[in-house]
Amino acid sequence: MGGTVVLVVAAGRGRRFGGDLPKQYHDLAGRMVLRHTLAAFATNPEIDAVRAVIHPDDRQLYDIAASGLALLEPVSGGASRQDSVRLGLESLADLAPERVLIHDAARPFIDAGTIGRVIAALASNPAALPVVPVADTLKRGLDGFVSDTISRDSLFRAQTPQGFRYTDILSAHKAVIGEELTDDSAVAERAGLAVTLVAGAEDNVKITTAADLERARRLFDGAGEIRTGSGYDVHRFGPGNGVWLCGELVPHQAGLLGHSDADVGLHALTDALLGAISAGDIGHHFPPSEPRWKGAASDQFLAHAASLVAARGGRIVNVDVTLICERPKVGPHRARMVARLAEILKIDQGRISVKATTTEGLGFTGRAEGIASQASASVWLPR
Repeated sequence: MGGTVVLVVAAGRGRRFGGDLPKQYHDLAGRMVLRHTLAAFATNPEIDAVRAVIHPDDRQLYDIAASGLALLEPVSGGASRQDSVRLGLESLADLAPERVLIHDAARPFIDAGTIGRVIAALASNPAALPVVPVADTLKRGLDGFVSDTISRDSLFRAQTPQGFRYTDILSAHKAVIGEELTDDSAVAERAGLAVTLVAGAEDNVKITTAADLERARRLFDGAGEIRTGSGYDVHRFGPGNGVWLCGELVPHQAGLLGHSDADVGLHALTDALLGAISAGDIGHHFPPSEPRWKGAASDQFLAHAASLVAARGGRIVNVDVTLICERPKVGPHRARMVARLAEILKIDQGRISVKATTTEGLGFTGRAEGIASQASASVWLPR
């Protein structure tokens, strides 16, 4: 397989958190904490696969948290976090990834920037640790009094995901079975691996106590942002008697050439949605080199992009598609196109715009060599 696989460690019982329900399954802005974490990785184009390590008693809860996400089958953890990580790493042997990222389930605010920096660092280092500098003054205490002030120079707070070359960290974990080290970078250090530091993020906090969860809820309550993405697509005319545009078959004296059904409107809009959530492009999710997408209906591409928005806890605010061609005329079919897009995206038609324009006889569209489309999409995402 190669590539990058993420292990989300979710087998803990959260003793410091208290209560009967492990912290990773508590509600956070309408979704389980674990759901936020899994979705952040499952929708990231730099990640090839995601596997959770869970407690065997939590399978029903996990299935709720993971519903609708493209994930590997979870595996059971061990008696300690270190055991759970090792078991998760061993379960990846058949996949043989090049890189593995190990992340705490209770860090739901992980961002794409931190993930990208960790992966980039592994190109030239065996291990990478995201950190933030210590900002507070540090004191050492003795018998209830300050005994020393500690310099905070060169001191950092460690975060996850911590990244490693797979074979290195698997060997390192096997070598320390029975010991209790503080985190996976400590395991790597014990094995003599050089761990490079990359910038973490202040928001990438770990939920450890009930008070932490309340603070996380306040961050989510009313907190969100509008993201905008754009897309563009072109297809050449070829033999046929109709073209697919925005999910509708429009009669025409030619067809459009493409690996799938060549629906320029849906392709541009798919890229716009993927761009709004920083999830790559249509070619990454549906490579034209794969035979299964030959002649495929493009509505499934757009539905997939919409599902990724939902997986991030987001919602589509509005979409706008412009079809650029001399022929066929779009006006008579516009209402049906809007209705079809609303059906695929599961949003109100009032949030959808389909327009058409010509290039006044200029360029390849003016010469009737093909059709182009540009699209924009706005989505709301929780911070």
